[in-house]
Amino acid sequence: MAKKRPKKVVVIGGGTGSFVLLTGLKEYPLELTAIVPVTDDGGSTGRLRDEFGFLPVGDMRQCLAALAPENGQLRKLLLYRFDKGRGLKGHNLGNLLLTAMEDLTGSEPEAVVAAAKIFRLRGKVLPVSKKLVKLVAEYSTGRTIVSEHQIETQKLKPNETITRLYTRPRASLNPEAREAIVSADVIIFAPGDLFNSIIANLVISGTKSTIKASRAKLVYVVNLMTLNSQTRGFAASHHVGQIERYAGKSLDHIVVNSQAVPQSIIEAYAKYREYPVADDLAADRRVVRKQLLANSAYQKPSSDKLKRSLLRHDPKTLAQTIISLF
Repeated sequence: MAKKRPKKVVVIGGGTGSFVLLTGLKEYPLELTAIVPVTDDGGSTGRLRDEFGFLPVGDMRQCLAALAPENGQLRKLLLYRFDKGRGLKGHNLGNLLLTAMEDLTGSEPEAVVAAAKIFRLRGKVLPVSKKLVKLVAEYSTGRTIVSEHQIETQKLKPNETITRLYTRPRASLNPEAREAIVSADVIIFAPGDLFNSIIANLVISGTKSTIKASRAKLVYVVNLMTLNSQTRGFAASHHVGQIERYAGKSLDHIVVNSQAVPQSIIEAYAKYREYPVADDLAADRRVVRKQLLANSAYQKPSSDKLKRSLLRHDPKTLAQTIISLF
């Protein structure tokens, strides 16, 4: 009897959302590929991008850490951030390692292949494009902002929304990413920043048409909280609408958290005018609702500065929920 081949699963996104999702999925017999944006230009990643002219490595590093064997120390090394030292302060060790590999191998794709061998990854990580670009957002108020970092750090004006997202200059889809999407059984849009982490991949020329041509089932994990710089006032249906608009295709499954967010967490986010994403998809049969919050959500916030890490999906429960779909 022939052995069943593992499902080919492509995760599109970046940052913490992809990290959490991949951490859970790697425990299953899947052929995993993570596709990440190339528009990050803030923090340690931005400094290295400006100094070396390489593709940004921040989202790559997060996915490498997620797909590395679960031994604790390796993850800690990849995620370690220097908090002192002139020149080193603010830099992430994983970013420095990937930048060094890019310098040695001559390209980010080759650097990631080398890293996969060194860290014995349980999957592949691919940049959505091989071209260095800037993210551009146009708003309903008529203003335009260039730079992923600037889009992330500015605040939306009252009743303002992002009406268009694109890159400058235009860039084409990485052929390896195209092959992964075409051959995928399942494509998952990870939770995270709607525009900067997910749609930043979809605006690369060729991504939309390739997803439309793929026979893969499309799954979207709705974010837990709104983001004051991108999705203020967005309910779940608004998130879904934007994903479908830029992907050019309807979703097959929508995963929504049904667990109440602790009041202490709500208060911590409310100071930044960010709130739990309202579930207004009651009549949508594609929706799967599960209690998905990580246990850390029930620990009292120790500092407002840490609010970005206060609320996350539980990797194990999220992966189980998605696996149950197919």
